[in-house]
Amino acid sequence: MTTTIEWPKSIWADVTPARTPAPPLEGEKQAEVIVIGGGFSGLSTALHLAKRGRQVLLLEAMAVGWGASGRNNGQVIPTMSAAEPDQFVERFGETGERMARLIGQSAEYLFRLVEAEGIDCEAEQTGWFQPAHSPGRIKLSEKRVEAWRRYGSPAELLDREAARKLLGSDFWYGGMLNPTGGHINPLALARGLAAACERYGVTLHETSPVTGYAREGDGWRVRTPKGSVRARAVVLATNAYTDAINERLETRISRQIVTILSWQMASEPLGDNIRATVVPGRQAVSDTRADLRFFRYDARNRFITGGSVLGSRNAEARVVARTTENITQAFPQLKGIRFTHVWSGRIGITQDRFPHFHRLGPDFWSWTGCNGRGVALSVALGRELAAAVDGVSPKELALPLTEPEPIPFHPIAKRIAPLILAWYKRRDFAELKLD
Repeated sequence: MTTTIEWPKSIWADVTPARTPAPPLEGEKQAEVIVIGGGFSGLSTALHLAKRGRQVLLLEAMAVGWGASGRNNGQVIPTMSAAEPDQFVERFGETGERMARLIGQSAEYLFRLVEAEGIDCEAEQTGWFQPAHSPGRIKLSEKRVEAWRRYGSPAELLDREAARKLLGSDFWYGGMLNPTGGHINPLALARGLAAACERYGVTLHETSPVTGYAREGDGWRVRTPKGSVRARAVVLATNAYTDAINERLETRISRQIVTILSWQMASEPLGDNIRATVVPGRQAVSDTRADLRFFRYDARNRFITGGSVLGSRNAEARVVARTTENITQAFPQLKGIRFTHVWSGRIGITQDRFPHFHRLGPDFWSWTGCNGRGVALSVALGRELAAAVDGVSPKELALPLTEPEPIPFHPIAKRIAPLILAWYKRRDFAELKLD
């Protein structure tokens, strides 16, 4: 028996081939490892554990890809949004360097995994470009190119003329290009990873929200409404949706982040004549603003973009109006563009903008804080989390483990988090002091 899931009305839900959902968990089960969460990091962890020969059971509260993994813009970006690679090294030493290299190689890893597993997810490794939105931000682009190249990234700096040719607009001032990036259909990737998991013997149970877990002897017991599983190890991979279904599932994780809504939009398919003048090389683009401007095409030549707005009143209409204004400001030829799909999803933001990794107990692993860069990062992290569960020494992993630190006055921080957008807007008008 399965439960009908109400999907957000995204373009991905409309165009992605359906999959037969896995049944909910019922009765008592055994496994070596339980993975909680059917998003990118949970699915990737389960897949890599199964490839290591482990018996894995994955529990998803709703459906595979229902959360952030199936709702995002689909940009495959091998950087973090604010944390720089040298900061990882300064804070965590050799482990931080491994983390920086993992992030820098994460897009390449994702595309090669998609190829190896034969996942049809509209993958286009056309590159990711971060254009500078002001003359002063070119200095930031220069520093980022230099930094990421030190850790093996093939990033390169484009001047204003090269950026104009790539974008089809002189609205920006140059920027950083990473040719390993690109874009995918995120829901198709999630469903493809689930199919790969099943091929390797992972047991999936959807519509199986976890109600609690406890240490039991030398292992863990994880409970759902209709059953329970006992296993040696647990991986909690719920990130920004940790408290979405069960408010108290794991407060050590949910109180480390504030969640904000990121809105996504998909246009009608653009004609070839217009498409050839707007990002003709089909790169994924997201600029240097904190109040980000981002866009790409899908496989049907729909323009996939989005944005954020303050407050919830008429949010959908306001985000469409504001994003349309932003896009046509840079691309006047898109005047009259019509958006057929508008949807939103959660992003988990940490105080320091770093992802955080934890061992919450014996053989109990978790992480949080994608900070808007969850696609490539989450898939690559699955490999590391699987290695950690399998007993690889932390000294060899790209996981800088820390103790959970809740955000002070977290309930208040959650309420005021949307106001951060106003601060972002002000910061975007000021040049950064980089020296």
